[in-house]
Amino acid sequence: MADLAFKLLKTDEHTAARAGIIITDHGNIETPIFMPVGTLGSVKGVTQQQLKEYISAQIILGNTYHLFLRPGVEIMEAAGGLHKFMNWDRPILTDSGGYQVFSLAANRKINEEGVMFQNHIDGTKHLFTPEKVIDIQRAIGADIIMAFDECPPAASEYKYAMDSMNLTHRWLDRCIAQMATTADKYGHTQNLFPIVQGGVHHDLRKASCAYISSKRAAGNAIGGLSVGEPEAVMYEICQLCCTQLPDDKPRYLMGVGTPWNILECIALGIDMFDCVMPTRNGRNAMLFTSQGVINIDNKKWEKDFSPIDENLDCEMSRYYNKAYLRHLFKSGEFLGPVIASIHNLSFYLWLVKEARKRILDGSFSGWKKEIIPVLKTRI
Repeated sequence: MADLAFKLLKTDEHTAARAGIIITDHGNIETPIFMPVGTLGSVKGVTQQQLKEYISAQIILGNTYHLFLRPGVEIMEAAGGLHKFMNWDRPILTDSGGYQVFSLAANRKINEEGVMFQNHIDGTKHLFTPEKVIDIQRAIGADIIMAFDECPPAASEYKYAMDSMNLTHRWLDRCIAQMATTADKYGHTQNLFPIVQGGVHHDLRKASCAYISSKRAAGNAIGGLSVGEPEAVMYEICQLCCTQLPDDKPRYLMGVGTPWNILECIALGIDMFDCVMPTRNGRNAMLFTSQGVINIDNKKWEKDFSPIDENLDCEMSRYYNKAYLRHLFKSGEFLGPVIASIHNLSFYLWLVKEARKRILDGSFSGWKKEIIPVLKTRI
């Protein structure tokens, strides 16, 4: 067992984009990287074999809140952790549940001890403390464990954002202490990532970056973005945080975003991303492609027998044609959302892989300027 390590291979000459390698006990992760979201130990509509064979996922994300409720810690431990439970032998990152707490605003109470929330499934009440969240993530067996944080709304006033940030910092100290007094489980190292908060306030974000950086954790995350603020503000805060966080640790931007969001944030210095958009939009007939965005429901695709996207490495994106995929959606066939989800995830992984290649060969900046308008095009 070894602690997570990060090797920075190259930084782009014209931007802050970075190419590197994250080394974990379950394998290496080439950055920049996108992590498919497997909230309940399953990426919706996609099998683990497909994640490997078609999508080339190097790491996936699970969620502490949802896995705590179902199947529960007892089952996780009996299975030998989430890796064995779902038969996934590559790295796993678990979100702490902080964002779910944020989204349950009507059914939770926050205080210094933690968060009391009402189970959305059966109405029972539970208390999440920093210590309990660490213990749950230990039991899940994630390679990367997120610190428990409070995620304030985008429009939070200064005092609320400051109090929330300070609470997140105090909770971080408790997370670190709990990590130090508990053992790794299942024979591999588990690594804690703190989360930068502070809303849209520059001085708070700087203060949070400084506090988090002082902990010298294996990596650092930026939270509280993509929660309703304008894109320009997201980029502004992201850039600020990247200039403050250490260069020798991976930077993870939580919950972002569209393909163009990802490229813009790679250019600012982000290494890791996750978002439900590829699968959620795929289930609703929206495809992201190297030529632009497609609504496969539209009649214009009824007789288009060209591949979904022949530029991708994904065999499924080249194998099925647009007319057939549209037919599946119109017919209500389950296969339609499955193909669309696999395609969208393949596209996201292709995009970050291409970005990495461009960073390494020195062509990233020019390529990004050319491709972003294409990616935003509705075709």
